[in-house]
Amino acid sequence: MLQDFIEILILSMVQGISEFLPISSSAHLILISNFYDFSSSSLFIDIGLHLGSLFAIIYYFKKDLLNLRNNQKLLVLILVGSIPLIIFGYIIYSIEIINLLRNIEIIAWTTLFFGLVLFLSDKRDTDQNISINLNIKSILFIGLFQILALIPGVSRAGITLTAARFLKFNRVDSSKIAFLLSIPALAGASFLGLQDAVQQSTEINYLLLIAVTLSFIFSFITVKYFIRYVRNFSLTVFVIYRIIIALVLLLIIYFPHQG
Repeated sequence: MLQDFIEILILSMVQGISEFLPISSSAHLILISNFYDFSSSSLFIDIGLHLGSLFAIIYYFKKDLLNLRNNQKLLVLILVGSIPLIIFGYIIYSIEIINLLRNIEIIAWTTLFFGLVLFLSDKRDTDQNISINLNIKSILFIGLFQILALIPGVSRAGITLTAARFLKFNRVDSSKIAFLLSIPALAGASFLGLQDAVQQSTEINYLLLIAVTLSFIFSFITVKYFIRYVRNFSLTVFVIYRIIIALVLLLIIYFPHQG
């Protein structure tokens, strides 16, 4: 019982923090699994972790989502921007290409490369505002970039932030766009996971509820304080962090420990 709780706690922390920061959740999960084999990890736990993040982002932006009269345009744009990911995600899921991409070497290089791209985008001047300048053209540009997040190591939050910064949206607005786009993405991932779970007739247990709850807590805290952070600071610290993670992964790949 205690061991299961500790494992769920670690997985929830990784999910909640890395899902919404531009640091790649898949890279972190690879690192953790390289050192420890989680016995409690399962399809339903994975679904629970994503649901927790989904509920957290919906709760954080509940005022925007419920204020349909004033935010109808924004909600429509978020749905439009999610179309490319939904289409390509379903295709890749259906033909199971994604399994070929779950490679530690690919994750290492994408973590490094797209971290550097994030750095370049964050150097752009800011003259765009989410309430004035976000339109069909800009949201589709960001949505097309989001397709790259289907490659492990890219980071969905990171690539959407990168695209928004290239379009000269300020860091806070870029973060809001990335977070709002995560709602359809997380909902889609949860739906596909539930489909698989139903087909496998997997039993639900108390660990699922714990996973949802802890993932919700870590996700909400991450979103809240990340937006506070980007009001005053650049994204350079996350770029440096990505480079470090990538180098660790590359060391594991090319210089494996010889027992």
